[in-house]
Amino acid sequence: MPYFDAASSAPLHPVARQALQASLDEGWADPARLYREGRRARLLLDAAREAAADAVGCRPDELVFTPSGTRALHAGIAGALAGRRRAGSHLVVSAVEHSAVLHAAEGRPVTEVPVDRWGAVSPGVFGEALREDTALACLQSANHEVGTEQPVAEVAERCRAAGVPLLVDAAQSLGWGPVAGDWSLLTASAHKWGGPAGVGLLVVRKGVRFASQDPADERESGRAPGFENIPAIVAAAASLRAVRDSADTEARRLRGLVDRIRTRVPELVPDVEVVGDPVRRLPHLVTFSCLYVDGETVLHELDRAGFSVSSGSSCTSSTLTPSHVLRAMGVLSEGNVRVSLPPGTAEEDVDRFLEVLPGVVAGVRGRLGAPVAGETSPGTGSLVVDALGKRCPVPVIELAKVIGDVPVGGTVTVLADDEAARLDIPAWCGMRDQEYVGESPAPVGTAYVVRRRG
Repeated sequence: MPYFDAASSAPLHPVARQALQASLDEGWADPARLYREGRRARLLLDAAREAAADAVGCRPDELVFTPSGTRALHAGIAGALAGRRRAGSHLVVSAVEHSAVLHAAEGRPVTEVPVDRWGAVSPGVFGEALREDTALACLQSANHEVGTEQPVAEVAERCRAAGVPLLVDAAQSLGWGPVAGDWSLLTASAHKWGGPAGVGLLVVRKGVRFASQDPADERESGRAPGFENIPAIVAAAASLRAVRDSADTEARRLRGLVDRIRTRVPELVPDVEVVGDPVRRLPHLVTFSCLYVDGETVLHELDRAGFSVSSGSSCTSSTLTPSHVLRAMGVLSEGNVRVSLPPGTAEEDVDRFLEVLPGVVAGVRGRLGAPVAGETSPGTGSLVVDALGKRCPVPVIELAKVIGDVPVGGTVTVLADDEAARLDIPAWCGMRDQEYVGESPAPVGTAYVVRRRG
């Protein structure tokens, strides 16, 4: 059964499994103790730290291990803000940062830097967001939903010139290579590169003001309190070294498979938008959105066909709101499918996915009563479509059904209270070459107006 969700968590690397099993026998003791078992544990921990630091490109004494990547982000943000509290409390982040960063920023003065349609920030715009009272800036090295790589080195230059430390979330990219640029702090998570879950990295460069907000603890330089999980740490470092040794070769191979998906999906499935930068992107990840599709149903049908994929669609979210990443990019959110290939993915598995996908999407569209391409009927005037109480993708389906019933220049007003409609109706207009006039409050929900162009 092909597993295509490595961006969420990669399968445990064989080297990680071997290192974990071996270190269970040697790394169980307290590395702070001076007796024989403690010294063995300390040697394992120090060797893992050196290996991880070498992969990151930092000094071993700048790197600590945390219980997770999320914990590393929270500790890094809190510690950097506390260390620079005299400078201010303002935080600058990109609009597509991981939710862990956005949650950590809640309750603080924050500027979210917008992204372009590919999901990337402009270094110039990012630099303009820096203020005299900016204590910290955060930017991911590559996006977790669409794979777009960020211009970290250029942003780091502007942060350095402004005297603001830059924290880089490298969770998605560190397994593929070090992060370029003069960044100040960096975080990562081992299960993203095939290490065991429960191990994160936090790097704080020498000279960066940092004050840990955790209770005092002598372990991990006081930045990650608690007894270290040495077997998991050893396995994380060993697997990071292993994946980096084959990263160049595997990246070229997976990029070719992803390019095939990016090219073939729009050819095989009508009304699809492939999102994310086509060039500056992670080699293993591709995301696309399908009009007139219930994302949750698509994921279930692909799972029944033997494919494990994920989605940023609001149709798969308990909150029924679109992915904040897709919303910031201004792209279609309904029917979103994220494919992220783990190392070793077979070419025939990708080919079979491309064979199965068109039938899955067509089946879901048929059950939802989506319009068939080319079906139109002449009409006059304007129409109002009541889609109140209906969830993604039904408001867009209802719009598509009636757009042909108004003449060129006529309008369709869609009444909807689904949050996804605010993103999906303008995206539908862009894909179908119709004019999105705008939105306005309605007695219930929102009124979205579309003018027919042809």
